[in-house]
Amino acid sequence: MTRGHSHAAHDHGHGGAGGHAGHDHAAGANEKSLKIAFGLTFVFLLVELAGGIVAQSLALLSDAAHMFTDTAALAIALLAIRISKRPADRKRTFGYHRFEILAAAFNAMLLLLVAVYILWEAWRRIKAPPEIQSNLMLVVAVVGLVVNLASMRVLRSGQEKSLNVKGAYLEVWADMIGSVGVIIGAGLIKFTGWAWIDSAVAILIGLWVVPRTMTLLRSSINILLDGVPEDIEIAQVEATLRAIPGVRSLHELHVWSITSGRTTLTVHLVIDPAKDGEKDVLPVVRERMAQDFGLRHLTVQCETVPCRNVDPPDHFGPARR
Repeated sequence: MTRGHSHAAHDHGHGGAGGHAGHDHAAGANEKSLKIAFGLTFVFLLVELAGGIVAQSLALLSDAAHMFTDTAALAIALLAIRISKRPADRKRTFGYHRFEILAAAFNAMLLLLVAVYILWEAWRRIKAPPEIQSNLMLVVAVVGLVVNLASMRVLRSGQEKSLNVKGAYLEVWADMIGSVGVIIGAGLIKFTGWAWIDSAVAILIGLWVVPRTMTLLRSSINILLDGVPEDIEIAQVEATLRAIPGVRSLHELHVWSITSGRTTLTVHLVIDPAKDGEKDVLPVVRERMAQDFGLRHLTVQCETVPCRNVDPPDHFGPARR
């Protein structure tokens, strides 16, 4: 209990078990999609690896390397979903949802390492390109493109809601671009005989993948560091809270995501003693946060006097009217 009268509200925006059921349903759909994509990519990985070795195509092998990261990413994403389903316990009161974000970060780092290696190998081989079997290179790349498009189709619906699935989707998307590049490269080699095109295509694939991988890695790290979600401006949240009638000042304002789609807000509001926090302030806070920012997982404490141990920089002064 803080000094003065205090009210704490915990609003999770779901009715009883309904919120958990919705989350489990989404996780189940994502798991099914990931299983289908995993099966497709694993089978083709073996085909593309063999084809790249026989054709001596670095572009094909680079695409196979990306396909390997696809397979690993999908396997890790599946494992993360399984682990994240575990219920919260006394040691991990938020549950295991962060495993999905760890998987996304790991997949981003894995793809980044592969892209850097391919760039280095392509630069080394572009000076002395080996003989390329363009026909085999072309056939394998076309089959790879079909597999990538099928995997993207099953993952598309889940990648907007889950950073974990988005990581796997990005892997497959990068591989799809790689397959297109290999097809173009194989055609050019077949008609021109310029073997160096194979390494040039590999370099273009690597340069296309790196910035997108960095974006995924940055998003994952932001969640792991409990950063403010990229689609929320903390200054706007603060201004909205300040404008609520009865709020004199605020402190301990934090907005973060446990995992994709599970954003939480906590704040202490110093309110006018003449106001009833439970009846006058909290309902408005819930409505405005949900309406303006989509925030429904809230923990709000109303005080008539600020907490004793609040550092000055953490106390946002009196509301301006």
